Amino acid sequence: MSQGPRSGLAAVSSALLAMSRHLEVRDVLKTIVASARELLDAQYAALGVPDDHGGFAQFVVDGVTDAEWKAIGPLPRQHGILAAMLREAKVERLADVRTDPRFEGWPSAHPEMSDFLGLPIRDGDEVIGALFLANKNCGRPQGGCGFTAEDEELLSILAQHAAIALTNARLYERSRELTIAEERSRLAHELHDAVSQKLFSLRLTAQAAAALVDRDPARAKGELQQVAALAAEATDELRAAVVELRPAALDEDGLLATLRTQVQVLDRAHTARVTFAASGFRALPAAQEEALLRVAQEALHNALRHSGADHVDVTVNRRGGGAVLRVADDGSGFDPHLTRRAGRHLGLVSMRDRASGVGGTLTVESAPGKGTTIEMEVPGG
Repeated sequence: MSQGPRSGLAAVSSALLAMSRHLEVRDVLKTIVASARELLDAQYAALGVPDDHGGFAQFVVDGVTDAEWKAIGPLPRQHGILAAMLREAKVERLADVRTDPRFEGWPSAHPEMSDFLGLPIRDGDEVIGALFLANKNCGRPQGGCGFTAEDEELLSILAQHAAIALTNARLYERSRELTIAEERSRLAHELHDAVSQKLFSLRLTAQAAAALVDRDPARAKGELQQVAALAAEATDELRAAVVELRPAALDEDGLLATLRTQVQVLDRAHTARVTFAASGFRALPAAQEEALLRVAQEALHNALRHSGADHVDVTVNRRGGGAVLRVADDGSGFDPHLTRRAGRHLGLVSMRDRASGVGGTLTVESAPGKGTTIEMEVPGG
């Protein structure tokens, strides 16, 4: 009996098992693309998840280096063959994609592609992605496509399971987001009730002290002491609320998984490419991980909302017994010497306070037109 069918079945089984191991959407997308390229022995593979504005919310490739991908430029739009797959929801198997009348070219740094196999990924009647491969690693028949009808059948099977894996990952991420949102809403209500009562009492007591200060200084002094006590209680309430608002995901999953998830969400939500990498990190005390997470969130907010960056890279690495967080963007940057105004605007004072509060340091490197790098180092626990 030929080894071909058994080998093909084993490859499909391995690909399906690999997809089922991941819950984060981007990990699932990467696994689908890598599995498809390996299964069909293609030089290139890609998967695009469409947005509602004629582009792609996510676009994952395999077979292209990071440098090549950066040189290619912005994510593609939904046009040409890609648009046809999303709109018509049918398989496209072409001997040379460049000769198809729907082909509209590609950027100068784009690799040359010829034979092409693509198909939509569907969840019921909804097209949730487009999966395609190019340049089969084999001899092509004269005037024909290197991809075969068997390849098309294998990719269709893979796409059906990819739809399930992708839908499950989306539901998982959505359930986690809802859980966090519900918890934050509950805590916000509790915080509002508790602190509002304290502040209301503080205001009335301060007014009483003001009324008594001329005719009964002794009583006024007592009221002012009560003002101080109420202010201290309000501060304690706020401090307790901050502790409670520590993200549940951080407690459950640790810093790296929490940061990776947030970066993936931001990468989907913004046009800028947002990436995350970590090396050698060891778990730190809760206060230090909390501070690292908050500084990362603030730095990401600045980069995505204010800098106009195309790329934002987040890294966490071990340094000595502690760790160093680095958030670098290629945005507009600013003059660090004008830090008084910029510091308030970008939350640099708050970030420095968070760093020093856990025995760490914060450094900021930036220049107009040169992007910004924020680095936070914390010692080991």
